[in-house]
Amino acid sequence: MKKIRFTETVLRDAGQSLIATRLPYDKFEPILETLDQAGYYSLECWGGATFDTCLRYLNEDPWERLRNIKKIAKKTKLQMLLRGQNLLGYKHYPDDVVRSFVAKSIENGIDVIRIFDALNDLRNLEVSVAETVKRGGVAQVAISYTTSPVHTLENYVKLIKQIEAMGASSLCIKDMAGVMSPAECFDLVTAIKKNSKLPLHVHTHCTTGLAYMTYLKAAEAGADVIDTSLSSFSGGTSQPATETLSYALKQLGFDTGLKPDVLKQANDFFKPIRDEYIKSGLMDALVMGTETDALTYQIPGGMLSNLVSQLKQQNALDKFQAVLEETPRVRKDLGYPPLVTPMSQMVGVQAVANVLAGERYKNVSKEVRAYLRGEYGKAPGEIDPEVLTKVLGDEKPITERFAATLGDGLEAGRTEAGPLAGSLEDVLSYIVFPAVAEKFFKQRAEKQANRVAYSIVKL
Repeated sequence: MKKIRFTETVLRDAGQSLIATRLPYDKFEPILETLDQAGYYSLECWGGATFDTCLRYLNEDPWERLRNIKKIAKKTKLQMLLRGQNLLGYKHYPDDVVRSFVAKSIENGIDVIRIFDALNDLRNLEVSVAETVKRGGVAQVAISYTTSPVHTLENYVKLIKQIEAMGASSLCIKDMAGVMSPAECFDLVTAIKKNSKLPLHVHTHCTTGLAYMTYLKAAEAGADVIDTSLSSFSGGTSQPATETLSYALKQLGFDTGLKPDVLKQANDFFKPIRDEYIKSGLMDALVMGTETDALTYQIPGGMLSNLVSQLKQQNALDKFQAVLEETPRVRKDLGYPPLVTPMSQMVGVQAVANVLAGERYKNVSKEVRAYLRGEYGKAPGEIDPEVLTKVLGDEKPITERFAATLGDGLEAGRTEAGPLAGSLEDVLSYIVFPAVAEKFFKQRAEKQANRVAYSIVKL
C-alpha cells in the first residue's frame, strides 16, 4: 500500500494564517497529548511568527512554550519554520547567532527545522543547515515556490540538486500563496522524485481554492508528506483539512497513518476556540474566503490583508485595484522575488508607495534599498537597471554573502541585553527582537518581584 504522512499545522501556520498567531499556550495545552497520539509525521508548533507574537502580544516566553510542548508531545516530531539567515526576524544575522539559535532550538525540543530563503539563495541557508545536521536535527530545506519567467521546472530541479549536495535531510515545496496548480504540482513532484532520493514534503494554502486538488496530485506523484490543519482551523488562507484529505487518500489506496477517532477528538476541542475568535472578530471573513486574484497577482492572502490595512491607514482604499496591478510590476523590477516574508512585505509596501506618490520609486523603504544593495541575497532574475540607478545612484551592490560581512554578534547581543536576559535563550530573543524582548523581560521581572513580595506577606 502507498504511504503518505501528514504534518499538522494547527499549532502554528493555521493560527498564523487565520488569527494572526494569537493562540496562547494555555488554550491548546489540554489537547497536546491527544495530538501526539493521532499518527502525524510531525506537529508544526514553533517558528514563523510564533516567536514574535509570544513576546509582543501573548506575554509568553517562546522558549518556555516550546519546552512545555515537548514535555507533553513526546511521541511525534516537533517542527519549526526558520527563515535561514533571517532566523525569525526580518534581516540577516551573524553566523554565530544563527548557529546558536539553531542549537538552542533543537536543545529545547525541536526535531525538524524547515529552512527556507525568500530568494532561494542557498548561500543564506548553508550555516543553518550545517548546524541543524550537526545538532542531530532534521534539516528540511524548502524551495519558495512561485511562477515567473525565471522560475521554471528545470531551474527548480537544479536547485533541488544543489540542496541535496548541501547535506539537507529532506526537501519541501513551499507554496506560500497557494498558486501551485495540480498540474504544476504533479510535474514538479515527479521531477524532484526522479532527481532526488530525499523525502519530499509539500506545503500549500487554500487561498486560491487549488489546494485540495494540488495535494491529491502531489500524493499521486509520490510526495512523502503533506501539510494540513484540523478542519476547524482549515481553509481560507490556512491549509486544507486534515480529516478530509486523510479520508479521501485512504479511499484512493494510501496509508496515512492517522487515527480518525483521535482527529475528531482533537478537532472537537478546537471548534469552540475557533468560534471564540470568530466572535471576537480576530478571525475575519476575509481570511476564510477564496481569493482567486492571487492567481493573477501572485499575492499571498496575508499580504492582501496587509495591503488593505496600509491603504485604510492612508484613507486610500479606493487605490486598492491600482496597488494590485502595481505589485507584479514592482516584483518584475526587483528580479521576480518570491512573495514570501520578508519579500512580500517589501514588494507590497513599495507598490503602495508608488501608487500613493504618483511616481514610481519616488519614496523607497530602507528594506528595499538594502535588498537592492544585495543585503538579502541574489535576486532570482535581473533587477531593472533603471530602478537600481534611481535608488542607489553610483553605489555598487555587493555580490558576496551579506552575513559574511557582519562578523560575530552573540557577545555584543549579550552585552546589550543586559542583566534582564538571564539565559542564552533570552539573549537570542533580544538579538532578534530587541525592543519587544526588552519590554517582555521587564514585565517578567516585575511579575517575579510581585510574586516574591506576595510570598513574604503570606509568611
